[in-house]
Amino acid sequence: MAGKVLSLLPPLLLAAAGLAGLLLLCVPTRDVREPPALKYGIVLDAGSSHTSMFVYKWPADKENDTGIVGQHSSCDVPGGGISSYADNPPGAGQSLVECLEQALQDVPKERHADTPLYLGATAGMRLLNLTNPEASASVLAAVTHRLTQYPFDFRGARILSGQDEGVFGWVTANYLLENFIKYGWVGRWFRPRKGTLGAMDLGGASTQITFETTGPADDRASEVQLRLYGQNYRVYTHSFLCYGRDQVLQRLLASALQTHGFHPCWPRGFSTQVLLGDVYQSPCTAAQQPRAFNSSARVSLSGSSDPHLCRDLVSGLFSFSSCPFSRCSFNGVFQPPVAGNFIAFSAFFYTVDFLRTSMGLPVATLRQLEAASVNVCNQTWAQLQARVPGQQARLADYCAGAMFVQQLLSRGYGFDERTFGGVTFQKKAADTAVGWALGYMLNLTNLIPADPPGLRKGTDFSSWVVLLLIFASALPASLVLLLRQVHSAKLPSTI
Repeated sequence: MAGKVLSLLPPLLLAAAGLAGLLLLCVPTRDVREPPALKYGIVLDAGSSHTSMFVYKWPADKENDTGIVGQHSSCDVPGGGISSYADNPPGAGQSLVECLEQALQDVPKERHADTPLYLGATAGMRLLNLTNPEASASVLAAVTHRLTQYPFDFRGARILSGQDEGVFGWVTANYLLENFIKYGWVGRWFRPRKGTLGAMDLGGASTQITFETTGPADDRASEVQLRLYGQNYRVYTHSFLCYGRDQVLQRLLASALQTHGFHPCWPRGFSTQVLLGDVYQSPCTAAQQPRAFNSSARVSLSGSSDPHLCRDLVSGLFSFSSCPFSRCSFNGVFQPPVAGNFIAFSAFFYTVDFLRTSMGLPVATLRQLEAASVNVCNQTWAQLQARVPGQQARLADYCAGAMFVQQLLSRGYGFDERTFGGVTFQKKAADTAVGWALGYMLNLTNLIPADPPGLRKGTDFSSWVVLLLIFASALPASLVLLLRQVHSAKLPSTI
């Protein structure tokens, strides 16, 4: 009997296999490859206050696709930005060694030679290049010399323009959030309908605002036209030099010295010795420099925890007296009305995160942001230290930073309660730091094509669903047929 049952199995299995083969022939197929090897790229973001290294990775066979480049690792270079080595250019190159040695470990050895390595310097070096072009060139030469000693594909060190910094930050944010094009779960590319996000970056020496617009700009210098994945984008961007966090703090310090003799944005109970040479060495404070002063002199300065005087001090950074265009942000700079959603990163994020996380204050609306700024500015030094222990290095400056962010967004850029509701403060997107570095590498390595990627041959998801349903229904039928054959084999034969 068992022999009869077993003899029935091969025909059934052959029939099922034949059915499966016919079904597979009918299903649309695509070329399927083994998982590709990874490629890597390295960008050194040489900011005004520090340098960060980012290592990115992506599948080697998908250089013209999107949604596939992500951050592999990062490293913060010890010390200040490379512009701080103006008097010691070799030190700028030497400062990068620790992170470069990490990159040797992070990138597989067999990929070293074809891994592009870039260094982009931002507002700190733009300022140095304005005041001392020779020193700026020496610093770039020193970092170039150091970078060429590593086995990567070094592709240059250069100073980015403010416009570059703004646009590349915008590209990074929208690329990571898949706002340009998205690879869907059914195996097809499609263009999301949610539109792009505006991007706001607050660095150490400059701040950038970039967002998509519908009409031409009054000032063509602030307009950039891009073609990404077959779609045209008209983008407004502007970079305000000397409006980065560190330079704003220096300008407020210079104003406090000249106007009050105390610092209304510093907490009461906090005092320090201020070296006048440090205050006035930046071109951002040149206009506030006294005609005669001793650069080596030190002045004792104390805080007063006065939010109203601090607001007045910060307001003095913005000028609204004239506008040669149909509308302006501040300082006579053209800006169309802000529209759509925005992502605010870098020092925007750190400032707001301090208010809501360290201080426990709500910041969901402009009114709440203003109230939170006033709250911080009312704190004494003892109160701040008690509430936020272990952050003394920057703790005294959060009042000025918060007041500046609130004033910049509301009075400077023109956000109101409605448009501010569309602003998100983020440090990362898709596990990757938001900033200009990724957009810069995507541009220079041609990882974002002008035209959309073609649809690849492939087995549609719906076809696989139908195939699975057929198999699911065929299996019970086969079992029933098998049981009937077995039952028939057990019955005695009739003549």
